[in-house]
Amino acid sequence: MNIHKTPFILCVLLIIVSTPVWAATPEESFRKSFPNIPAESVSPTAIAGIYEIVSGGRIAYYAPGPEYLITGSLINRDGRNLTEERVREILARRLRETPLEKALKIGDGPHTVVEITDPDCPYCRQASAYLSQRKDLTRHVFFLALPSHPNAEAKIRFVLGAADRVKAYEEAMTGKLDDMKFKPVRNDATEELLRAHKGIVARIGVTGTPLFLIDGQVVTGADIPLMEKILSAKK
Repeated sequence: MNIHKTPFILCVLLIIVSTPVWAATPEESFRKSFPNIPAESVSPTAIAGIYEIVSGGRIAYYAPGPEYLITGSLINRDGRNLTEERVREILARRLRETPLEKALKIGDGPHTVVEITDPDCPYCRQASAYLSQRKDLTRHVFFLALPSHPNAEAKIRFVLGAADRVKAYEEAMTGKLDDMKFKPVRNDATEELLRAHKGIVARIGVTGTPLFLIDGQVVTGADIPLMEKILSAKK
C-alpha cells in the first residue's frame, strides 16, 4: 500500500490593520513650535500654506513645515496694506464689544466715541483738544499709562478718584496737573476702577495711544482730518 505523504503548507496570513496617522493641525503645530507666543487665533490666509496669527493687537504669519514665523505687512498689488486693514478690523470688533460701564463718560451727543488715552501723551492731548470742542459727542474714555510717562498713572488715579471726573480729565489733558501738586486718590474704589481700565485695555490689545472708535470706525493717533470726515457724516 502506497502511502502518499501530502506536504502541509503553512500559510501565514498577515493582516495589516490600517490605522490613520495623526496629523497636527496648523494651530497645534504653531503652539508646539512657538509656545511662548499666546495665539488667540490661527487661520488661513489668501496665500496657500501661510496662516494668520493674532496675538494681542498684533498680527504675524506662520508657515508650517519649515516652522517660520513671519512678521511685517502683507501688501497686495493695489498697494493695500492687508495686515493693517485686518488689525483695524480686529480692534474695531474688540472696541465695539467692550463694556462701557467703567469708562469715563463725557457728553451726551449723537456721535459715539470710545477713547483710549494717556494724559501725558502729546498726541492724546491734541486729539482731546479737538474732541472737547465738539458738543455732538458721547465719549467713553479708558486710560492707559504708557511706560515712557512715569507721572501718567498718578494723574489717572486723580481723575478716576475725583468727585467731578470730567473736570479732572480736562485738567489732566490740558496740562494743569503737570506740576504734580495734586494728591493722587488712593482708595478701594479708585484702585478697582484703575484695574478695570488696565484689564479692558489689555483685552483689546492696545499698547499705544491714542486710539479711538468713532461711530464704529477705528482712528489711530491724533488723525484730526479722519475724525472730521467720520463725524461729518449724518448721525
